[in-house]
Amino acid sequence: MSKNNIILETAINIFTVEKGILKVLLIRKNTEPYKGYWSLPGNNLRENETLEQNVNDLLEKMVGTKEIYNEQDYTFSKLDRNPSGRVLATSYIALTDNNIIQINREENQLEIQWFDINTLPKMAYDHKEILEHAQELLKTKLINTNVLKNLFPSDFTLPELQNVYENIMNIKLDRRNFRKKFINLGLIEETGYNNVGGSGRPAKLYKFKENIKEVNLF
Repeated sequence: MSKNNIILETAINIFTVEKGILKVLLIRKNTEPYKGYWSLPGNNLRENETLEQNVNDLLEKMVGTKEIYNEQDYTFSKLDRNPSGRVLATSYIALTDNNIIQINREENQLEIQWFDINTLPKMAYDHKEILEHAQELLKTKLINTNVLKNLFPSDFTLPELQNVYENIMNIKLDRRNFRKKFINLGLIEETGYNNVGGSGRPAKLYKFKENIKEVNLF
């Protein structure tokens, strides 16, 4: 890469929820610099595409579909963020249900893995900073019901839902008040099934109702 050229790249924070744990999709680098470190999915912007096209193509390549919620977050432009030259990164957040996507490991021929946001591996470049910034944006979005539905379109338990809130918002919520709020707002409904295989009494499984009114929860 020539140091006289400015490159624009995308960096996508793909979030999902698995058993009440918020996770992010990372790729292990197999080349220098930062060989062996993990990075966010991303691509250099080509001359004949928009940022949105770049992100949609990358989502389809990584998880098999571009029909998932995504939103632009921030542009990172520190002079030394990439040792290869002058590279700016525009980050996005994407939210998907872990049960309906398929990671295309074979097509990408890369080591790709979901990581708990609280137990991250060593990350390349400034991608940890990018991820932390995306988590702050996610905090502001998680109070909105329609955004939340993108993380929980499938069956979930109320403890799982509460755990995600506490994880992202970094707060402790009262279990009874949390349960009462969601049930009284009429946003969710029972599926008729229970969560099996865990310890203790099986918990009821819920799902978000169709066409719910967009409201802020907190």
